[in-house]
Amino acid sequence: MNPVHLLRLTAGRTQQDLAALAGTSQSAIAAYEGHRKSPTWRTVERLAEAAGLDVDLRFVPPLTREERRSLLLHEAVAARLRAEPEAVLVRARASLARMHTLHPGARPLLDEWQCLLRRPLDALLPVLTDRMPWARELRHVTPFTGVLSTAERTQVYRAFAQRERADAPDHAGSLDHAS
Repeated sequence: MNPVHLLRLTAGRTQQDLAALAGTSQSAIAAYEGHRKSPTWRTVERLAEAAGLDVDLRFVPPLTREERRSLLLHEAVAARLRAEPEAVLVRARASLARMHTLHPGARPLLDEWQCLLRRPLDALLPVLTDRMPWARELRHVTPFTGVLSTAERTQVYRAFAQRERADAPDHAGSLDHAS
């Protein structure tokens, strides 16, 4: 996920709010989030400071294709959770109860979700979009199935496919040399 977008979501701010706090424009924030402009490290620190956050640099293993797709889906789930916390949590808790019955082998991860679903939103939301291996593993047994409609999931899958195509290296030149 884009660091400025993640920072803004973590702070619970709109682009306009973050821009005002940081003394920049909403269009600059949109450009950072839209990958049209790359912030410097100092800019990321300044934006975080303006939002009352610290920057924590971590190195993590690269995400697999499946993990990138899961992350994008969970970003959409996180947005829904912020918008409709009670409804989403009720659905997630019911799903988790069914999962405990159907998948006893996943009990340690499901127990972890059970603890997370009792925590405040500001503790739960970052887990949904965390790139660390622990959060990746948790997302394999997500209790948030059914939170997004079929149309919303389809939209996420399309966005994912577009992003994957845009990020894929162009190998056309190497094929020309092979023939």
